[in-house]
Amino acid sequence: MPVSDAARDVRLLVDPLETTAREAGALALSSFKAPVKSWFKTGNSPVSEADIAVDCLLRDRLGTLCPDCAWLSEETEDDRARLRSSRVWIVDPIDGTRAFLAGLTDWTISIALAEHGRPILAAVYAPVSDELFLAAIGRGATCNGAAITVSGNGDLDGARIAGPRRYLERLAGIHPNIVCAPKVHSLALRLARVAQGTLDAAFASTHSHDWDLAAADLLVHEAGGTLTTFGGEVLTYNRPEPTHGALIAAGRFRHRELSELIRGRDIARRQA
Repeated sequence: MPVSDAARDVRLLVDPLETTAREAGALALSSFKAPVKSWFKTGNSPVSEADIAVDCLLRDRLGTLCPDCAWLSEETEDDRARLRSSRVWIVDPIDGTRAFLAGLTDWTISIALAEHGRPILAAVYAPVSDELFLAAIGRGATCNGAAITVSGNGDLDGARIAGPRRYLERLAGIHPNIVCAPKVHSLALRLARVAQGTLDAAFASTHSHDWDLAAADLLVHEAGGTLTTFGGEVLTYNRPEPTHGALIAAGRFRHRELSELIRGRDIARRQA
């Protein structure tokens, strides 16, 4: 992955981004398992007062950190002026709001800085377990300061794979020796677990958004893995419609094995 001159300067933003992610996580934790107002927005997706509070904090802190960057967040009305900007913050204030509201632990704060359509700086923070995943382009990926890498081989026997249940059931029908891992409600965290090597592979269903993916995308690639569509395309961010098709994340060898295994088999089809 080429590293632009501007991307080299991103290393100066790593420490402030860590501070911002932890501050946002602390704010979200202050409302976790407490009474909080929530409602449903378009698409039957839940949002809460905590989501909005964290979104406001992030926009303030990140706007100060990088004033010339555009903004794309799940909880902010889309400003199409972002399309004219080479750099954009892509944010999910609470990725896994359903889990947050249900008192489950696997929700995260997801922050990415993208340049010319690809992430160059990323943080995924899981406040309950206090796991902070960081990546900067060309500098690898870490969890709480320790380097992380994807699991290395391409063998699917015993591979722990997470994703939509229907995907896993169809995959198991093709290759019965995979291990269907429990659901990880935050998509960003599911993909970060691949970067960490805790999961060997993960799927994402169709219609995931930039804010679900951009930070974890960089984590996976900087940890030595690959995240693509089922057709093998690397994702481009900050497009007019910030949605994506079904995705696979894994180490490079296992990603190739999975891609070949499902080629021609529509495991992402919807139930009749």
